Amino acid sequence: MLETSARLLRLLSLLQVRRDWTGPDLAGRLGVDVRTVRRDVDKLRSLGYPVNATSGVAGGYQLGAGAELPPLLLDDDEAVAVAVGLRTAANGTVSGIEETSLRALTKLEQVLPPRLRHRVAALGAHTTTLAAFGPMVDADALTVIAGASRDHQALRFGYQGRDGTAARRHVEPQGMVHTGRRWYLVAWDVDRRDWRTFRVDRIEGTPDLAARFTPREPPHADLAEYISRQVSGVVYRHRARLVMHAPLAVVQAETSPTSAHLEAIDENSCLMTTGAESLYSLAVHLGMMGFDFDVLDPPELREHLREIGARLTGAAGPERPGGEIGQKPVD
Repeated sequence: MLETSARLLRLLSLLQVRRDWTGPDLAGRLGVDVRTVRRDVDKLRSLGYPVNATSGVAGGYQLGAGAELPPLLLDDDEAVAVAVGLRTAANGTVSGIEETSLRALTKLEQVLPPRLRHRVAALGAHTTTLAAFGPMVDADALTVIAGASRDHQALRFGYQGRDGTAARRHVEPQGMVHTGRRWYLVAWDVDRRDWRTFRVDRIEGTPDLAARFTPREPPHADLAEYISRQVSGVVYRHRARLVMHAPLAVVQAETSPTSAHLEAIDENSCLMTTGAESLYSLAVHLGMMGFDFDVLDPPELREHLREIGARLTGAAGPERPGGEIGQKPVD
């Protein structure tokens, strides 16, 4: 069983990550009985945390809002996770938070206990981060978009399309997806009356808030899956569909969600949708992946594969007696 102080920290953490908890749910998470949960809630109240409680079948506990909350407490794993996140943010693709992240990290390291300070310091001393290679996005824009998605509030902003054309857009935001390199906004375009995907780095300035809207059924239950489908081939001049004769997980390890969309066919094969600026470069890339595959479309891709295959075979030369390639046997 957790010691009392550690259990209180865990209880506070649980109350902060979800709005409502029942007594049995909290007891199960903490490994104690419901009576102990009630006592721990009373202790949190004595420390100044406004924990609200309701009785009845639907009753439970809720951490109330207020300006008099004591400083946030973090357990060991949470503290290290925050430190790693701040260090990563200082070198990430979000502009305007680099200096702020470093200041916050410095403050955090000053209050960490020695055992955690050494772990975080070792991470910083022995880790080198390459400069971010993705387009930078504005932190204020991300905050406004996230808040509007949460509050169901429409947005208006200037947007530069893929062809460089600028236009004013009026959208109902559904949410954002971060691929590690780019940020995408999924939203209902009010003027075009359809779902659209916007690269946040192409949004001009900070979006303006507009009227509230009634949420729509999203275009897909999983926005990450939706973005993968949208950007894995559509941004390229040529698109291709292939059957890869390898398990889905194996092919996933050699691709990224934004370069290829994968769907399992069976345990030993999967369907891949991808794209490239030229079919020739796509053929070369496919040949380097190390998997057998069949081209479903376009037919022109097969011609490039035959051309490359013939060129490679010719470069290898004929196999000579004795196993040497391109060499005459020695008498």
